[in-house]
Amino acid sequence: MLRLLNIELHKLKYNRASKVLSIIYFALLTSIALIAAIKFDIGPIKFHLAEQGIFNFPYIWHFNTYIAAIFKFFLLLVIVSMMANEYSYKTLKQNLIDGLSKKEFVLSKFYTVIAFAFISTVFVFIVSLILGAIYSDFNEMSIIFSDLGYLFAFFIKLLGFFSFGLFLGILIKRSAFAVAAMIVWLIVESLIKGYLYWTFRDVKTGTDEAVNSVMQFFPLESMANLIKEPFTRLGAVKSVASQIGENFTKDYSVSLFNIIIVLIWTAIFIYSSYALLKKRDL
Repeated sequence: MLRLLNIELHKLKYNRASKVLSIIYFALLTSIALIAAIKFDIGPIKFHLAEQGIFNFPYIWHFNTYIAAIFKFFLLLVIVSMMANEYSYKTLKQNLIDGLSKKEFVLSKFYTVIAFAFISTVFVFIVSLILGAIYSDFNEMSIIFSDLGYLFAFFIKLLGFFSFGLFLGILIKRSAFAVAAMIVWLIVESLIKGYLYWTFRDVKTGTDEAVNSVMQFFPLESMANLIKEPFTRLGAVKSVASQIGENFTKDYSVSLFNIIIVLIWTAIFIYSSYALLKKRDL
């Protein structure tokens, strides 16, 4: 495993674009801390976002993993360009000539995906822990380390998303077209979701439930379901909602069922990548 991972890290080490994109990605993850600096002081109106509880334990694990997941697109570019470069610079063919099997080649890419997802998760954990230590109103150990399931969900979300990107990179061979294919697939899922809302508009048990019962099995939707939006969970939002007669009863927990769906898609993407490469004449 380490041998295969070292091969990929050596390639990335000399790829300037990948290094720049990786630096931008981790810089954006760090920029979550800048949210704490958002203040409005207009006459009698004083608003400090950090004081609204977004960095309170354990809510911070939910909020930060949701925001950090938005930036995953930058590492997706690294994944697809990593695959495109194999074809452009003929390194794939050279690796196979040097004795690397196609199975080992795909595994080396998958180990890199795992490494990216793991490092991202550890990075978000450290940033969140520091922000929570500074701004959280709660410092009991039992509270600090509760809801860590969001970090695991974040790891699985990145794992599935990057595996999808790897598959598209192998399928299409060109990074720009692979990213475009991901965007097209996102649009396709959105159109299907819209169609289902129209189809189930008269369902008595609830349109949202009927649509989600179908959409939860689609790859990007299943990844999105791992970490639900945290904003309506915030105390200040709930307080305002209750004043206007709204009541949020949403389940924000990480679902084991959703994790299993994403892991199945991950396995499909990796196996499909291997099957495609095995069939293809290089």
